[in-house]
Amino acid sequence: QRNVARIVADGARLLGPASGDQACGEIGDGRMLEPEELRDELIAHFQPKCLAGRRVLITAGPTFEAIDPVRGITNLSSGKMGFAIARAAAEAGAVVTLVAGPVHLPTPRGVARIDVRSAEQMLAAVLPLARSHDIFVATAAVADWRPAATSEHKIKKDGTGATPALAFVENPDILATVAHLPVAERPWCVGFAAESHDVVRHARDKRLRKGIPLIVANHGPSTFGRDDNALVLVDADGERELPRSDKLRLARALVAEIAARAPRAARTVA
Repeated sequence: QRNVARIVADGARLLGPASGDQACGEIGDGRMLEPEELRDELIAHFQPKCLAGRRVLITAGPTFEAIDPVRGITNLSSGKMGFAIARAAAEAGAVVTLVAGPVHLPTPRGVARIDVRSAEQMLAAVLPLARSHDIFVATAAVADWRPAATSEHKIKKDGTGATPALAFVENPDILATVAHLPVAERPWCVGFAAESHDVVRHARDKRLRKGIPLIVANHGPSTFGRDDNALVLVDADGERELPRSDKLRLARALVAEIAARAPRAARTVA
């Protein structure tokens, strides 16, 4: 520990130790990081630190709106784009909080993660955090509606062919809620628009409706679950395309764009 303290004091960065099973049979701190983790740490070390000192809040994945204990309404979002943005923001030096819907993805190193299920849970997690973050990137594909009531027990077929009557209510608009916080409490907001047609037109309308400076648009059916994507950045000045590439590469390009556009707020990290 004395040697480690000396190395760190001399300005070197220490990678690890990891925690887990040890060669001696004990469990705890002392393992070398896995080779993939060392690789990713080295890659991150050499990324431009364009978000150093800033706090970034990101939502990712779908939401799940329960109908009964075993069924619900969700969508095809895998969360991969949002998780890639979280990793890229952390690589860029930001303090990153990731609010994730129900996905099965590993948490990027150095990112604080909060797991939620429904849109209401996501809003409850995001709203108090938004006030202490400089940038909010709303990547999550939040369900627009939820069942007005959730059945306590599984809804069963009765053999007559009758279908249950489901009433719906509109979910809270998380991005618009954050974008309309008082100016002193409001992070710089980025929205995502996953559309099935007329991608740019719908993104333009969404940006104005939400009242935010930047919307990132893509064709949802072409990217859900995939490792690549193509993005269009839509702002007050027009549109600019980020051509199809792997999602991490696109996330790094988007992070650079956000860093260049977002003003530095008073809530930066010392």
